[in-house]
Amino acid sequence: MGKHLKAVSVLSMALVVALFSLFAPLRAAADNDDPPGRVARLGYARGSVSFQPAGTDEWVNAIVNRPVTTGDKLWADRDSRAELHIGSASIRIAGNTGFSFLNLTDNVTQIQLTAGTLRVRVKRLDQNETFEVDTPNLAFSVLRPGVYRINVNEDGNTTVIKVRGGEGEVTGGGSAYTVHAHEASTFTGTDELNADVESYVNDNDDFDSWCADRDRHEDLSVSARYVSPDVIGYQDLDDYGGWRPVPEYGTVWFPHTTIAGWAPYRYGHWAYVYPWGYTWIDDAPDGCRARLGLREWSMSGRCMRRRWWRGSEDRTSESA
Repeated sequence: MGKHLKAVSVLSMALVVALFSLFAPLRAAADNDDPPGRVARLGYARGSVSFQPAGTDEWVNAIVNRPVTTGDKLWADRDSRAELHIGSASIRIAGNTGFSFLNLTDNVTQIQLTAGTLRVRVKRLDQNETFEVDTPNLAFSVLRPGVYRINVNEDGNTTVIKVRGGEGEVTGGGSAYTVHAHEASTFTGTDELNADVESYVNDNDDFDSWCADRDRHEDLSVSARYVSPDVIGYQDLDDYGGWRPVPEYGTVWFPHTTIAGWAPYRYGHWAYVYPWGYTWIDDAPDGCRARLGLREWSMSGRCMRRRWWRGSEDRTSESA
């Protein structure tokens, strides 16, 4: 009997070791494949703006606050506008423009512009960070923080890059070009890239004026005094609330208006966003309004602080 139990124990141990050897590499691979901690937010849409989630063939109306990530596509129709933020960087899309993310990770932003016009403002570029815009005939890499306007014609064989500030590099057709601040460069051809570089001329149109207004809105934001520019959506807090000191918490943001009968996850909807899973998309235009129990969600410093009561239990939670 003892020998039998010993044999069973040895067999069980061997089975455990075999299972561990089988699943440990899978667990390690899963850890290495953690989803990125960064996502873009669609913070503004005007006119007819369509959205196609990655992995689907269906186009739907774009909804403000929607997270946008790798494989997602946007189309802004005639006289339409759209605005995205990734950390402190802004991407603004003009009418008749096709846009998508080829890749969006913690340190890589790769955009595809199939046609139309977009304007990128990069406030900060870390040493190991890549910011690239691909068009049908070239790849444009941002080398320094700055403001860049990129236009692609309908045929996809001409790309115009205007650098108001900053510096970038263009590659295509086996050639590479550096574009500097205050330059307007036109690149034609596909198999062979031809470059025509001129001094930048201040020929602003309605889209440029709109972008400049949005920039001023960000730069003059009161919320920027209290919130890191990497907190997505801080630009909208001034329009929908204000800051005031609160004992114990410090300076706290409160909404201007509240909704009668408000409850968490009541006004909005769930959407499946790969690779994170189901994500709550709030109807509130500021994207971060909530009230739990007797308190509002409040933003202070770099943290979202939430305090609520359930019965006699008092909880506080923070997330960076």
